[in-house]
Amino acid sequence: MFVRFFSALGRPILRFIQYLGEVVLLAAETFMSIFTRKLRWKLFLNQVVEVGLLSQLVVVITGGFTGAVFAAQTFFQFNKLGMGSATGAVVSVAILRELGPVLTALMVAGRVGAAMSAEIGTMKVTEQIDALRALAVHPTDYLVVPRALAMMVSMPLLVAECAAVGIAASYFIAIFLLEINGTYYMANMVKWTLSRDIIMAVSKAFCFGILIVFISCHKGLTAREGAVGVGRATTEAVVNSSLAVLICNFFLTMTLNIIYPAGYQ
Repeated sequence: MFVRFFSALGRPILRFIQYLGEVVLLAAETFMSIFTRKLRWKLFLNQVVEVGLLSQLVVVITGGFTGAVFAAQTFFQFNKLGMGSATGAVVSVAILRELGPVLTALMVAGRVGAAMSAEIGTMKVTEQIDALRALAVHPTDYLVVPRALAMMVSMPLLVAECAAVGIAASYFIAIFLLEINGTYYMANMVKWTLSRDIIMAVSKAFCFGILIVFISCHKGLTAREGAVGVGRATTEAVVNSSLAVLICNFFLTMTLNIIYPAGYQ
């Protein structure tokens, strides 16, 4: 009985360790290719358009309405204490540190991560990747490297856009609907929003982008069983990317607060 119990317990753990190792090896191979192989600029630019440009509408809507509703909820609570003008500081710091990077990563994982996994998975089950190898084209160089570089470039810009739109939306809601004094609102926002908040937003965006692209590409490269396998790989790519973002967000927050302590400007 104990043997069956530990066998049932250990099997998922071993599968997870194997999966984690495969993702790490894919990442290592990709970074090695970036520095040792010739970059395909056309593919890279196409992926920048797909990942960055075409994701702007989702990011703008997410940032705008998140900033608006967060400003309203913060004001409703702070106003009870006579601290309504402090709403701007809380909103800007929260969006830069947490809401902007996490929500943008979740939206990108759902839109871009699913597309990457489905496209590469379809190529895998239709043996197009085997055809690339037959033509002496390395699949990692052709498929993963342009997507990884595009994600590294696009994610910080998307997070910056999300944060900017969210802060702007919170300002208009606070000034024109909640009737907060605009001078005090801006003064508190500028006073309490520090450079470390911006550094945290960009750092998280870069890390989240790496997680999304490698998890999604790995699921696509390991897809099996035809159309059913592609659908399963796409679903797993979105779920695993979202969970990875949420879990790593905690560790990044703790690490970055140690690197950039409270006194850091």
